[in-house]
Amino acid sequence: MLTLLSMFYYICLRRRSRSGTRGEALTSRRAVESGQRAILPVSVEVEQYTKEVLDFSSHYGSENSMSYTMWNLAGVPNVYPSSGDFTQTAVFRTYGTWWEQCASAPPCFRRTPKGFYSQDYIELGFEEPVYPTAVEVLETYYPGAIVQILACSHNPFSQNSPTDVRWEVLWSGEPTKVLAPQARQFSPNIKHISFPTNLLRLEVNSSLLDYYTELDAVILRGVKERPLLALYKMPVIDIIDLSDSEEDLSDLGGPFRQGPDRRTGNGYFDKLPYELIQLILSHLTLPDLCRLAQSCKMLHQHCCDPLQYTQLSLQPYWARLNDTSLGHLQSRCTHLQRLNLSWTGNRGALTLNSFSSFMKVCGLSLVRLELSCCHFLNEACLEILGQTCPGLQELNLASCDRLPPQAFTHISKLTCLRRLVLYRTKIEQTAILSILTFCIELKHLNLGSCVRIEDYDVVASMLATRCRSLCSLDIWRCRNLTDRGLNELVSGCRMLEELDLGWCPTLQSSTGCFQHLARSLPHLRKLFLTANRTVRDSDIEELASGCPLLQHLDILGTRLVSAASLKKLLQSCPQLLLLDVSFCSQIDTRIAQELSSLFPSVAIKRSFTH
Repeated sequence: MLTLLSMFYYICLRRRSRSGTRGEALTSRRAVESGQRAILPVSVEVEQYTKEVLDFSSHYGSENSMSYTMWNLAGVPNVYPSSGDFTQTAVFRTYGTWWEQCASAPPCFRRTPKGFYSQDYIELGFEEPVYPTAVEVLETYYPGAIVQILACSHNPFSQNSPTDVRWEVLWSGEPTKVLAPQARQFSPNIKHISFPTNLLRLEVNSSLLDYYTELDAVILRGVKERPLLALYKMPVIDIIDLSDSEEDLSDLGGPFRQGPDRRTGNGYFDKLPYELIQLILSHLTLPDLCRLAQSCKMLHQHCCDPLQYTQLSLQPYWARLNDTSLGHLQSRCTHLQRLNLSWTGNRGALTLNSFSSFMKVCGLSLVRLELSCCHFLNEACLEILGQTCPGLQELNLASCDRLPPQAFTHISKLTCLRRLVLYRTKIEQTAILSILTFCIELKHLNLGSCVRIEDYDVVASMLATRCRSLCSLDIWRCRNLTDRGLNELVSGCRMLEELDLGWCPTLQSSTGCFQHLARSLPHLRKLFLTANRTVRDSDIEELASGCPLLQHLDILGTRLVSAASLKKLLQSCPQLLLLDVSFCSQIDTRIAQELSSLFPSVAIKRSFTH
């Protein structure tokens, strides 16, 4: 009996050795052969701070500094456990819902899953791959934005090309609003995974927050030995497994092979109008639509109707989208008008061939294309867009910071463009001037953090000449726009409703440029003059008299604006919703509270530092 038990124990150890290390297997085998109890190695929990910030969708800071940038998440904490607004933390570009209310914000895509809340993300690399036991995020200001934490099977520091990259959700939740903006250590209960990881991804949604969330550090805790609970691997249903070919359905037999005069067995569905069935199916998410297509031939026909795919958002499925799954969708998207591929295709998931093939089939009717953070894009991809999407009106390349500068010249072939987002790209002056020369119908242009443009005065002059219907312009953190360029811009583009001049240090109120702006833009609804220390009472008073439709105003950091001029502004602009007076030396907490009580419909923001 003892011999049988020993043999059974030996077989179990042999099976375990297939997934364990060779040293572990030999140790266990020797223990059995010597008749002793096997002494398994004890896994010691490893604590690691972020080694490197690998990728992110946006940040408040500049590309040329460390203040408020995502790179602050690397290493040990700088601020925690202190609370408040600190430049040494990582801050995303937006918060709240005000940006969704702007004219430049495009409408949401239909069929977005209810559980998909993510608006921004950041990917972090750690030194050693471990089986995670805990993830701790040190939040130092307005916590509660994190909605998902994922782990990746790929080692970002490996010299080998990524193959079979898997992402697993460690934790997910809904956006929350924490009552107090104080610092906290966020450490949700995470699930066990079957592979070691040193690559984490945090996804955030700041829509419920009253101000920018700030993150200080991320800690990954884990063990190097695989936990026993991780030995069982849950099956994963992938979008590429949802095959619904006619060949598969034909094998089902039965009612599908009956003649045309016999009942099909579809019940009352046969009596419903085709359009009504299409309307019902339009409420399904993409995976549900793919699954339903496998149920019967009739529903397969409905689910594959190109009219179900006039809008397609693949962003929620970024972790599983690849060449194969994009190919499966290709035949259904011949009438595609709006496509969201943001965040997809990275680490080899999508290739030039599949993207090119898809665009050649589906690009003719395309009017909107979202490609933010798509690092698989190269110059050939943009060239293909210029050839296959003649009617494209909206193009988003935000944070495609690995595209070479020369690639952007191909955008000038998209002469129907009305909305163009180039935030955090490497576009240079020659390319943007070429685009403005040919794309004269532009209404919305985002050049925020485009630091390679040498002379924004020339760009402003070109906009004033060629794009007189411009409705919104974002040149956040532009470092070389002067009063001359601004004056020319507002004189030529008098239809402007949104203008972001945040962190543009070369603009000086003493030149009168801000007063000229207020007199020239009667339709202005959003104005950001963030961190311009020279904004003064005369500028605010001119805005009060010249811009009655103003809804959002950010004058963070000015030292020359008094409570009296702000009160006049609030009285003259009844539609005002957001007023940021953080770090305004003449506006203390008491004054801000008094203004809030007098004008309760306005969100008056005043940041603090402890």
